[in-house]
Amino acid sequence: MTLADLTKKAYEEGRRLIAPLMGFPGVDLINTTIKITQQNYGVHYEVLKALVETFRPDVIFTLMDLSVEANALGEYTLFPKQEAAVVAKHEFQMEDLEHLRKINISFDSRLNCYVETMKLMRIGLPKEVLKGAYVTGPYTLAALIMGAKEAAIATRWQPEELHKLCDFTSEKIQEYTRLLLTAGADIICILEPSAVMLGPKSFGEFSASYVKQIINSCGYNKVNTVYHVCGNAMHAVEKMAEAGVSGISLDSKETGIRLKEVAKRVPENVVLIGNINPVQTMLFGTPETVSKEVIELLDTMKDYPNFILSTGCDLPRETPRANIEAFMKTGREYKFK
Repeated sequence: MTLADLTKKAYEEGRRLIAPLMGFPGVDLINTTIKITQQNYGVHYEVLKALVETFRPDVIFTLMDLSVEANALGEYTLFPKQEAAVVAKHEFQMEDLEHLRKINISFDSRLNCYVETMKLMRIGLPKEVLKGAYVTGPYTLAALIMGAKEAAIATRWQPEELHKLCDFTSEKIQEYTRLLLTAGADIICILEPSAVMLGPKSFGEFSASYVKQIINSCGYNKVNTVYHVCGNAMHAVEKMAEAGVSGISLDSKETGIRLKEVAKRVPENVVLIGNINPVQTMLFGTPETVSKEVIELLDTMKDYPNFILSTGCDLPRETPRANIEAFMKTGREYKFK
């Protein structure tokens, strides 16, 4: 059953699917660290299991990590103890691409850590909970390799070189995606935060067109795919939908996102996922403010079956448990019929 079918079925039953993007808060549930979780698949699975048992979401994703593919390609990566891994900037020349092409990322130990985590999720988590995994988007991975500023400049002044790099990154992302699908992923979420700075034309050219290639490679598995962009992506929502994804995941209203407007601009079979503020509301708010904003969002989207209640991005590790509980409880008890 597709993501659109599942959301429609839930809507007809008078409820919503609820899927906060949470991975990091689970680290504290089992008293471990982000570094260990991102490098030890047994611990990673226990973190996700604790989240599922504690909050009962309809969808659970692995920890959000934009460094996996870049690290597998040899990019210098920092691993703080209690923060997500970060790819450090370095000098890149197009000549380096020939060396990168020789790297078989399917043998990378940390990349395989995420694949093994998905295998454990498939075996150990309840059948009714959808299991999701993240991959880095093609433009964002190109920006991690080339440099964010350099990639943005290349869209205008070196488009052929950037296309060559995006061709390469999309190939590597497809390799990783196939491993995750074989491991049992129900949803592949493509993370493209760097693409938010692109105009509509460049977004379509350097992000959406390559995401479409990745989607096509997933097609034979009939897997659900989600396109996630941080920040104000209102200018790009049509391009995101045209890529052929099952859903688009968007940031909070504070960034400029208006989900009701988006719902009018994309096809009904594209599921909208979002968009409670992960920091202002979930981290620094109270259970009362969380509940109030969840109700306001559900009221706003009450006429649209193609909606999943979620957060605008991954929740910080320090997000109070009471706020996540308020998010889930309010979403479960809301009646729109």
